[in-house]
Amino acid sequence: MLGFFFRHYDRLVQRYVVFDDGSTDNSLEILRSNPKVELRPMPEYSDPESRIASATALQESFWKESRGLADWVIVTDIDEHLYHPQIEDYLVKCKENGVTIIPALGYQMLSEEFPRQDCRLSTALTMGAPFSLMSKMNIFSPNEIVATNFTLGRHTAAPRGNVVPPARDELLLLHYKYLGFERTLRRHALYCTRQRTKDLVSGWGVHYSWSREELQNEWNETSAALVDISQPDLRPWATHTGNRWWRHRSVSARLRNKLKRAFPK
Repeated sequence: MLGFFFRHYDRLVQRYVVFDDGSTDNSLEILRSNPKVELRPMPEYSDPESRIASATALQESFWKESRGLADWVIVTDIDEHLYHPQIEDYLVKCKENGVTIIPALGYQMLSEEFPRQDCRLSTALTMGAPFSLMSKMNIFSPNEIVATNFTLGRHTAAPRGNVVPPARDELLLLHYKYLGFERTLRRHALYCTRQRTKDLVSGWGVHYSWSREELQNEWNETSAALVDISQPDLRPWATHTGNRWWRHRSVSARLRNKLKRAFPK
């Protein structure tokens, strides 16, 4: 997945900080071959009984190194691709108009076969189902946000600081996890072995322990809800279902009107 990841983000990202959690395949070789990558070992777990809670604590802190150095930071997993048809221009426009967080609408992407290694997933594999659980705040301004306050898995957040989302939700989070059924089933089994006691007891990452039948049912439901995210008439801000936790925050009427002029319907 690293090749797809770098092919997607290299045009946007000036510096990657990647935490390795004991890779045993060729991931380290791929990471070291990218000159933008700073590879770090995963710190000792802040919660020895939970892999997920420890990862969340790390995600809350390491991005603060970018204050004063970057316009935007992206906190993400390798299978999460942020997408907008004109993403460079969109990010510039957001910054110019005072936007400081850009939550993305989640889509569970699905393919019956694993894609070619040389493709760009966001243009070659464009079928996904709206999936509100993956609607996350992956990108924000490190200079305006004081704390992200991510929940486990970063599925929601309670950011503090100068918190201003765009008036209209255009950014998408394409979750490239369901790439071939048998491959997905095998990877779930592998991830399950990495869970710690608290993860298992609390049901965090419970989908990793799904049976073949349970995963097949979820796969079929996702397949039945697929839409083509590349279609110009998608209008995700109007058609994507599910709770948008960031819309519970208040934005002044003056600022909201300014943003609406910048991002007309």
